[in-house]
Order: sequence, then C-alpha cells, then structure tokens
Amino acid sequence: MKKNLFLIFFLSSSFNLIAQSLLDEVEKKSPSPKDHTIATFKGTRLVNFHTVETLRKGSLEVRIAHRFGAFSGGATTFWGLDGPATIQLRIDYAITDRLMVGLGRASDHKMVDSFVKYRILRQTTNGSMPISVTGLASVNVDSEPNSLLGVDYYQYFSSRLVYMASTMIARKFNSKFSLQISPVYIHYNQVQNLTDKNDMFSLVGSGRYKFTKRTALTFEYMQRVTTYSANMSQYHNVLSIGFDIETGGHVFQVFVTNGYSINEVRTIPYTTSGFSKGMMLGFNLSRVFSTRKK
Repeated sequence: MKKNLFLIFFLSSSFNLIAQSLLDEVEKKSPSPKDHTIATFKGTRLVNFHTVETLRKGSLEVRIAHRFGAFSGGATTFWGLDGPATIQLRIDYAITDRLMVGLGRASDHKMVDSFVKYRILRQTTNGSMPISVTGLASVNVDSEPNSLLGVDYYQYFSSRLVYMASTMIARKFNSKFSLQISPVYIHYNQVQNLTDKNDMFSLVGSGRYKFTKRTALTFEYMQRVTTYSANMSQYHNVLSIGFDIETGGHVFQVFVTNGYSINEVRTIPYTTSGFSKGMMLGFNLSRVFSTRKK
C-alpha cells in the first residue's frame, strides 16, 4: 500500500512538472500576467476547504478557525456558544506566486497538518484559459494520545499518518460570481474502525457571490463518493453557508456549518453531526503579512 501511495505521489509530481513545462511554453505566447483573472475567491480557504487561490510571493498568512457547539443544545449551551468548541491555528507561506506551503494544528484529535499547494493553470480575462486549476497534497498526523487497555492504539508513528490530495477547478464568471469543484482523495494508514477502508473519495462544491466591494456570500457542500465504512449512516456530508467581510489585510468569515473538526481528513469522513441537529456557528479570521522588502 505504501509503495502504491509513493507511486501515486511520484506520478502526480511528474504530471505537474510536465504540465508546468507545457504551460510555460504557452505563456510565452500569451498576454502579460496582468491579463490573468484575479480574486476568484478572496482567500486561500472558503469555510472548511481550500480554494484555487494562492498567496503572493513572500506573503505570510496567519489564520484562526473556530467552531462552536451545535445550535440544538438550546438555551442550556446558549445555542452552542458554550461549546464544546474546536479551534485550528495555522501559518501559510508563499514561496512563489504559484507555490505555497502551510502548517496547522486543530484541537479535534490534535491533528497536525502540512501541505504543498501549486497553481497549475490561471484563468485569463481574454478567454484563452477559461478556468483556474490548483493542486494540493497534504500530510496529517493524529497526535492525540490513544490507548486501549493500557496499550497505545497506534503502535507505530506511521500509523498516525493520513494523506490527502485534491485538485481545485474554478471559474470566475463575472466580477461577482465564482464556482469551484474539487475532487478529494484521502488515505488513512490506520483507519478509525477495524472495518473501515483506508482510501476515501469525495467531491466538494464551492461558490461565492460578491454583494459589495468588501462583502460576499459563500457556500460549500461536501459529498462523500465512496463507501468506506460499514456504518456510513452515522456519518454525514458537510454543508456550510457563510458571509465574508474584507477589512484591508484581514478577512473575517462567519458561517453556519455541520463540519466540526476543521481539518479535512477528519471533516470529510468522520462528521457525525447532520444538517437538522448538527449545524453550528463558526468563524475564520486571517491576516496576511508581506515579508518582501519594498
């Protein structure tokens, strides 16, 4: 299985290199970079999932993501504001205008993740390239101490590793409206339940409608594609509806979602709260700093 996984990453990397070489040849005959479509989405993430956007070269983004408890707790939990809550802290950095890396930690299962994100294709204003395409690969570590009858549930460190790969395909239709679709592949070295499968596929749809210069309505929907557990009925797809507010270098995103875990490799396969009783309030706050000398 590990050999197959390494082969997949090798082939994916080779494909990206070939695609980049071809793209470089095309761009030699293409309009200048100023003709590329900008701000398909305002941020590198929408609610729970990545967008096609990458940071500008030398930019450092600090992000705080927070989910409160479910509204269904009622007045007893102040409609979820008392918790239980989960939080993620992360730092992302752009090596080039197309290539960025990131490191984060979420409180649920104490998931630590690192990713590489590369913008393969960029939509142009003249129509020569109608879409933007960005690839993503991440390695995640479940760092939560786990024991069963005094024996560590994870015998080896490699058992804690979870891999994710995704391709984001988006189009900005006009100055207000953008859509994105993202197939996502997840591989667990050691699954949560003995009967679970190691490999999982899902599809994420995302959208943004801009009302004013600094506000936009956003949505995400994640649909699980493959059957990976004997108890699929206890897990749910994820729906999120949000509102973005842009204030200079800050982007404040407030939304309702049933995705509690924040980290994708937990949110996609193991969301146990449904739409009817599991929706909760959440927010993302990001700040971008430039590390380049002016």
